[in-house]
Amino acid sequence: MKIGICGVGKMGAAICSRLLSLNYEVYVWNRTQSNAKSSLDLGAKWTDSPQALAQTVDVVLSLLANEQALDDVYLGAKGLLSKDLLHKTIIEMSTISPDKHTDLAAKVAALSGNYLECPVGGSVGPAKEGKLIGFVGGPLETFENQKALLSQLCKRVEHIGAYGAGSTMKLAINLPLMVYWQTLSEALTLIQPLGLDPARVIDILSDTSGGPNVLKARGAFVAQTIKDGKANTVNVSMTTVLKDVQTMLNHAKSLHRNLPLTQTALNTFKESSHTGLESADCCEHIVWWLNEGSKA
Repeated sequence: MKIGICGVGKMGAAICSRLLSLNYEVYVWNRTQSNAKSSLDLGAKWTDSPQALAQTVDVVLSLLANEQALDDVYLGAKGLLSKDLLHKTIIEMSTISPDKHTDLAAKVAALSGNYLECPVGGSVGPAKEGKLIGFVGGPLETFENQKALLSQLCKRVEHIGAYGAGSTMKLAINLPLMVYWQTLSEALTLIQPLGLDPARVIDILSDTSGGPNVLKARGAFVAQTIKDGKANTVNVSMTTVLKDVQTMLNHAKSLHRNLPLTQTALNTFKESSHTGLESADCCEHIVWWLNEGSKA
């Protein structure tokens, strides 16, 4: 089976690495070819356009930054949807609005192709190890046909329902996590005057009801970021946080529901991002809060 990856940013590159380690033949496309260097160095093959990628492979995995990027990549002159897709499957793994999947699925079907959504939970490390969690939306038959592939990328892959269901589940799972970054920042504000070592504080929190699973998985990274004043790598950028939280709020609005805590968290994330943290890891939001954001 030939696999194509459309968008080899951090997650796309990690998934590419995973597939190559399993001896898949992997082809890639990225808007900026130089950003695909790590994947090409590992053995992936370059294609010149999304159209060429789709025509070369059996399955396309799409991991793109936002819905505008999706429109450009799917609908462009040499986009994924610029030629017939008979016997092709596109698996959209980007975190986007549920309604967008319904729209893209219809366009893919009109070209005789198959479409699944499978946004995933997890970051670069789990992606390299095949330990993501996948939330699938789309026809059960299409899911069953791709389950073996997805199971090599995910330690758990769940078929949630029709198009939009997978994205809805991903947004719901990410919501308390995103809001938690702000509540953690505020909790650390109370502790800050004690002058304790950040690693010790995070260890205590992670062993109590004040710490969700994220602190067990990323606690050492969070503590080191606080200690150093900046992150030594970017796992989840503030740009991604802003995009995901805005998507949550947009979806809630479509359901005629309010998410006041989420809105407050978004406003605070925007404030820290405007200080130059757009491309920084979201843990640097905590550093900003402790130094600047929490000042009365």
